[in-house]
Amino acid sequence: MKEIFQSPPLIQNQFATIRALFDKNVVPSYGRFDLALSRGAGSYVFDTAGGRYLDLGAGIAVCCLGHAHPDILAALAEQSQKLMHVSNLYYTEPQGRLAAELAGRIGAGKVFFCNSGAEANEGLFKVARKFGHDQGRFEILTAVNSFHGRTLAGIAATGQDKAKKGFGPMTAGFRHIPFNDVAAARAAISPATAAILIEGVQGEGGVTPATPDYLAGLRALCDEKNLLLLMDGVQDGHYRTGRFQSFQRILEIPPAEGALPLPDDFLPDGLSMAKSLGGGFPMGAFWVREPYADLLEPGTHASTFGGTPLACAVGLKILEVIEREDLAGRARKLGTWLKNELLRLAELYPAVVSDARGMGLMLGLELAENIPAFARSRQSPAVQFANRLQASGVLVIPAGTRTVRLLPPLNLKPQEAGEGISLIEECVKALA
Repeated sequence: MKEIFQSPPLIQNQFATIRALFDKNVVPSYGRFDLALSRGAGSYVFDTAGGRYLDLGAGIAVCCLGHAHPDILAALAEQSQKLMHVSNLYYTEPQGRLAAELAGRIGAGKVFFCNSGAEANEGLFKVARKFGHDQGRFEILTAVNSFHGRTLAGIAATGQDKAKKGFGPMTAGFRHIPFNDVAAARAAISPATAAILIEGVQGEGGVTPATPDYLAGLRALCDEKNLLLLMDGVQDGHYRTGRFQSFQRILEIPPAEGALPLPDDFLPDGLSMAKSLGGGFPMGAFWVREPYADLLEPGTHASTFGGTPLACAVGLKILEVIEREDLAGRARKLGTWLKNELLRLAELYPAVVSDARGMGLMLGLELAENIPAFARSRQSPAVQFANRLQASGVLVIPAGTRTVRLLPPLNLKPQEAGEGISLIEECVKALA
C-alpha cells in the first residue's frame, strides 16, 4: 500500500489548489493522473501530501539516474558558475567533448544537439531530404505503431492514427509499413523514397523489439536501393536495453535459421537521442554517420538552446556515472529478472496478464482482453491498471490500450525492483 509519512508543517496536501491552477492556466493537452508531485529522491517521488511512490516510469525513460542525483546536481552547480549559454555562434568545450563521447559509442560520424526527441527526429527528416534532394527523393518510410514526436512532421511520421486526428492535412513525405517485415519494406519503396526510419524497440506502440533479422535485412535493403537507414533511439537508447543503443543489444541475439547473417560492422546512417541523454535536463541530439555527416552545412539547420555548456556538462556526468557504476550491466541483469517475474505473473494469472516483453529496463506488461473489472469505464485498461498501481504506491506508463511500460531508473536497486513486482502482483491478484 501507499506509504504516508508524517509531514512537516510546510508540507500540505495542495492537490486541489494545484489542479485549479492547471485548469485555469495550462493548455489541457495532456491526460493527467490525479496526482501532484512535489519532490523526488532516487527511485521514489513524493506527492504534496507526503505520499511516497516507487517511480517505475522515470519521467517516461528520462530520469536514468533517478531523482535528485547528487552528481547531476553538482555538475549543474559547477557549470552554472562558469558558463550556461552563449549560442552556437561560438565553440565550447563541453559540447565538443560530449559529441565525441556519443559518436565514440556509436561509430564514425558527427552529432547535432537540440532540446528534445521530436527536434532530434526533425533533424533526421532534414538529413533524409537533403540526401535525396538532387534526385527528387524526399519520402521516408516508417513503421506501423511507431512514434516519432508531436510536431507536424513528427505526427506524419508516427504510425498511429490517434496522433494525427484533427491536424490534417498531414505533412507530405511519410508512409507506414508493417514492423519487423523486410518484404513489406521492399514492396513499399517508390522512386521518391529516400530513407527508412524505425525504432529499435517500439515504446509508445507497446514495447515491441525489432528482430536482428529485420535490422540486417533493412541494412542490406537500404544499401541495395541507396536509401538511408535511420533509427529513433529517443526512448530505447542510452543504455536502457543494456547497451548504449538498442540496435547494439538486438544484434547480440542470434539470427533465425536461414536469415541474413548479421554484419559485424552494422550501423544505421542516422540516429536520434533525447530523454535519458540529459537525465531530466532537457536535451536532444542526433548522430549522422560518415559520409553523410556534413550534409547539413552552415545555415541549413540550427537550435538556439541546443548543446548549451550546462546541458552538455550534465550529459557528460551522466555517462561518467553509468560507466563507473556499470549501469548497463545492471539494466541487463535486473531487467532479465523483472521480465521473468512479469512472465511468471502471465503464467499464474492469464485472465489478467497475457504477455511481458522488452529488454533491459524497457519492459511492457500486456493485459488480457475483457477484464471484467475494467468493463464499466471508458478509460483504457492500461490507464485503469496504472491508476490501481498508483493507488498502491507505484507509477508506470501506459502504452496503447492494454500495455503498461516499466521504464525505471538505470540505477534501480534490486530491493526496489522486488518491491515493484510485489505491488504489481497484488494488483494483478486482486483483478484475478
